[in-house]
Amino acid sequence: MSTASAAVLIAGVSARALAESAARAGADVIAIDAYGDLDLRRIARVVAIPRTRNGSFDSMRVARASRRIDAGAVAYVSSFENSPAAVATLARGRTLLGNSPLVLKRVRDPLALARALPPLGAHTPAVRASPPLVSDATRWLLKPRRSGGGHGIVRWMRGMPVPRSSIVQERIRGRAGSIVFIADGVHVLPLALTRQLSGDPAFGASGFAYCGSILEPGHPELFANACELAATIAREFALRGVCGIDFIARGTIPYAIEVNPRPTASMELVERATGTSIWLAHVAGCTSALPSGVETGGARSVAHGKAVLYARRPVVLGDTDRWLADDDVRDIPAPGERIARGSPICTIFASGRTSARCYAALARRARIRFAEIEGRMRRKSA
Repeated sequence: MSTASAAVLIAGVSARALAESAARAGADVIAIDAYGDLDLRRIARVVAIPRTRNGSFDSMRVARASRRIDAGAVAYVSSFENSPAAVATLARGRTLLGNSPLVLKRVRDPLALARALPPLGAHTPAVRASPPLVSDATRWLLKPRRSGGGHGIVRWMRGMPVPRSSIVQERIRGRAGSIVFIADGVHVLPLALTRQLSGDPAFGASGFAYCGSILEPGHPELFANACELAATIAREFALRGVCGIDFIARGTIPYAIEVNPRPTASMELVERATGTSIWLAHVAGCTSALPSGVETGGARSVAHGKAVLYARRPVVLGDTDRWLADDDVRDIPAPGERIARGSPICTIFASGRTSARCYAALARRARIRFAEIEGRMRRKSA
């Protein structure tokens, strides 16, 4: 299939990153997501499906709406991996550029993942569907079975019930990271190791909410072990396309927390750092063999990072059209848009010679952006 000769539909909570990569590669993109941001509208035909009243993204609702769209192929991003039935609806009569509903049912089942990995020599936290024993002193997290972006995760305390929609997962102390890779159902091509940012007040985030990634240089032993983890999981679950695995590293040993069987939030850092087309890599992994000529490994001299800014209070945005001129700002809302407290405002990017300098640059840009947005609100209310 030629992705440049027929329209491709990209669907998910936020389709901008993958749509941008696809458009850069020459694809005719139709995007359906929850935001319909300004920068997405510059590169794709956009159908925006707002979130429900409680703020959730209804994948099946979006999948049904997609049936009115004329597209020969479809790819999905978060949070379609949690709804195999919605993916089946999306893909009906189209070429599916992504993992099948059958694969999703297995790899997104946290209990099945926890059972499958230890016999394969991979490390993963303990997972339970019922409350831990009172005598068990291990610390646990209560997580939705259909998890995504760290939302809805809380610390489990003695006496807390475990709803059927949740699990409890052993809390591993260590460094949060991820491995991004391409798979073709059998083989794996590792792309990058990232440091994960979550719940960071510097970006308006709280709790365990994902708020960014840093593509780091160095850590060769951890990278090698994460590559082995990715290869093990990809073979066991027959993964295809660009995928990611979130982990907690104890020293150089990654403990698999969650598998993201679709293009991840950190993938665009790979494209920024190396020029590798994530879209073309994803299509190759889904439809044929792994691509050649792709830069792999963690031996880079510069750290590249992104951060998602969350509103620290309710805001009404001013002139965001001018943000389009800044190549280090993405996911740009429309002028005058109302952003509720705790909702994402935009994504910012930065780089630095080290991970620490990259993080400092991200935090500095966040302060400037918050000062601009919140300062305008104070002047308006004065």
